[in-house]
Amino acid sequence: MSMTRGRLLRRGDYVYGSFFKPETIDGYINGVNPGDRADILGRFPFSESSIDEAVEYAVLGARTWRRVELDERLQRIRRFRDHLSRFQERTARLVSRETGKPLWESRQEVVATVRAVDLFVEDGQPLLAPRILDEIGARSEPLPRGVVGIICPYSFPVMLPVTYAIAALMSGNAVVVKPSKFTPGVGQALAALWDRCRLPRGVYNMIQGPGSVVGQRLVTHPQLDVLLFAGSYSSAAAIRRLTAERPELPMLLQCGGKGQAIVLEDADLERAVYEVIVGAFLTAGQRHNSTARVLIADAIYDTFARELKQRARKLTVGYGFGKDVFMGPLISENLRTRYLRFSRKLAGEGHRPLLEAAHAAPDHRGFYAKPAVYEINWNDGAAMLEQEPPGPMLLMYRVQSWEEAAALHNQAAFRGATSLFTQVDNPLLPEMQERLRTGALNINRGTIGASLRLPSVGLGRSANGLPAGVDLIRLLTHPRAQLIEDRPLQENQAALPGLNWGVVDEETTSAESVKLPEPPPLLPHIGEDSELEVTEKIVDGEEDDLVDVSASLELTAE
Repeated sequence: MSMTRGRLLRRGDYVYGSFFKPETIDGYINGVNPGDRADILGRFPFSESSIDEAVEYAVLGARTWRRVELDERLQRIRRFRDHLSRFQERTARLVSRETGKPLWESRQEVVATVRAVDLFVEDGQPLLAPRILDEIGARSEPLPRGVVGIICPYSFPVMLPVTYAIAALMSGNAVVVKPSKFTPGVGQALAALWDRCRLPRGVYNMIQGPGSVVGQRLVTHPQLDVLLFAGSYSSAAAIRRLTAERPELPMLLQCGGKGQAIVLEDADLERAVYEVIVGAFLTAGQRHNSTARVLIADAIYDTFARELKQRARKLTVGYGFGKDVFMGPLISENLRTRYLRFSRKLAGEGHRPLLEAAHAAPDHRGFYAKPAVYEINWNDGAAMLEQEPPGPMLLMYRVQSWEEAAALHNQAAFRGATSLFTQVDNPLLPEMQERLRTGALNINRGTIGASLRLPSVGLGRSANGLPAGVDLIRLLTHPRAQLIEDRPLQENQAALPGLNWGVVDEETTSAESVKLPEPPPLLPHIGEDSELEVTEKIVDGEEDDLVDVSASLELTAE
């Protein structure tokens, strides 16, 4: 069968080490190539009941997996990395079929995921090491939480579920993964690769289905111990409502909302135009950190706008398997409708199009759209800062100074990533960095640039305040402190006031048979000639025979 056409073998859900098709079917996911609607990947059945089975078996898998040594866990994870590398071309082609991404971009995602596995293995191990304090017989060690639910979007169908699962499995947890309803084939393919790694049964589970049915059942399952979610803000808000009765449930919510760029008058204009165009229109503007808004200094605004318009018009929109295609289709007709509706709203509120939103019509029948650029007349009160512009759409703002740009930037509802284009020796750069309230700040680089080694937390509505990347391991474990005492109880430890440890009931034991502990020594008398510094005087009538009981209360390290 061709890797670019034809129906997939639908293997069903993956639970307890086996693929199976649910007995009770609640519905079907219709897999269609968004870049070629004639390319049908198949109908994938789903069932709410599969979630219950997956979570219950994951509980069993977690009990086994947490007892496996870290070196053995890493060996299985490296085995997955090798399988993904071996089948990277097949995986990339499947990504292009289900998302519409150009094949070169899908290949890039798979290769980046292989490298990310190595990164997690290398940088994640120190986060799983215990902290030992031998001098006081104490230690703290990170322990797995249990069952981790993973819900991922279509924009990164390989990178996100793999890195989330790697972090969870390294930490000793079991996972239940729900792929996007738009990428069931990729979800099935990843489960098949994990199946080759000989994990204990129940450690990795995958359930197909839409978020409104299967996803809702997963996030509300009482045996779920952690939730990792990446998707829209509206879905994250729904998750918050659904889990209101479980405030103890740890969760990562990455809500996207897209990023912003600021271009100052001393910027390298060519680089700024390039980075903004790539950030705004790569993946058809569907990444969580795509550039949605660009704030441009008045002195260079007209030049920048003219250059960006000319460059954006030349972008090749087309089929993912076509030659020299930069931008593929949107994921669905619903998203393309939202893109067009949002553009009509902009025009209705007096904002001027440089490039109007419109359908694109390449050789294949799909959900194609053209890059759109709008000038926002934000001084009239309609700054359009609350919503995420859908699809390949860029909003431009003219600002008079960097201070005005920073103030406008900080009013945006979503502030996950920001690009700042200026000279690195600009004397005002430190103040600009301090002023901008954003989760990630890239100097002279686009908003889509990021490193998994670095923790970053989207501000505003972009996230719920927890970092992803390698630091995700901290959320997936809980530190357990432990104090150990192997010495016999000392008599002076039992000298707490009112404890009466040495007093024996006369009815049961004769006083002659009990040896009372020696009273603890009193503190030395503090007089004028004492070498001790007097910091407070004892008030008349207060107790003057102070006893040091800090050791009994474990307030000191001795």
